[in-house]
Amino acid sequence: MSLTIATWNVNGIRARSQQVLDWIARDAPDIVCLQETKARPDQLPALLFEPEDYWCRWHGHGGYSGVAIFVSRRIAPEAPAFAHPNFDFESRIMTVDVAGVRVASVYVPNGGKDFAAKMDFLGSLVQWAQATAAAQPLVICGDLNVAHTDLDLHPKERKPGVIGQRPDERTMFDRLLGGGLVDVGRTLAPEADSMFSWWAPWRNMRQRNIGWRIDYVLAAQPLAARATSCPVLADIGTSDHAPVVATFGD
Repeated sequence: MSLTIATWNVNGIRARSQQVLDWIARDAPDIVCLQETKARPDQLPALLFEPEDYWCRWHGHGGYSGVAIFVSRRIAPEAPAFAHPNFDFESRIMTVDVAGVRVASVYVPNGGKDFAAKMDFLGSLVQWAQATAAAQPLVICGDLNVAHTDLDLHPKERKPGVIGQRPDERTMFDRLLGGGLVDVGRTLAPEADSMFSWWAPWRNMRQRNIGWRIDYVLAAQPLAARATSCPVLADIGTSDHAPVVATFGD
């Protein structure tokens, strides 16, 4: 069975609810992971809280966090099992078991206000991912707030030591991949040097494509081997992030 998994940091769902609905209606991904929803479930429009043709769960209390997952009823006729790992204390990760895979929507804190908390979260994520991947196929989607290598940064944005580019953060990313996960976008485009998913919201950075790649689909190796595409949809929406969509063949 082919499978399409999408991820998008919407940077406030209430400001972009119609954009999300229009995008899902246009592309109809099988699974959609959202991050930084910045809303409680009771603040959502009805069409988002119970979208047509999708199972959906929202996890958030406002503030700079909140995640959600949509699962198409095409691939899950019955309601799938949603859950929250026990290290999640700030509505930053949600999982769903569907189509023989555990999919996680993840928002790693950016670390600007509390870098130690970011590293603690990354460490917990690595441990959880390694334990989970040993038991079942895993896909991690979301804003990981780490540019894994300098290739994931526009040359003008390469600033050694800046949070999001630090060696200790990149080591954590390496450990995440070392647990059996594959960076789908980079594997399909190993030399691409302009595949960015986040742009600072000033000086026309998005229009000039001066950005960072910090939104990822990381998939278990057997699933990643089936990947046929994983583009960044830079034309979608008004968030400072763009959706990333991975398609896996039969």
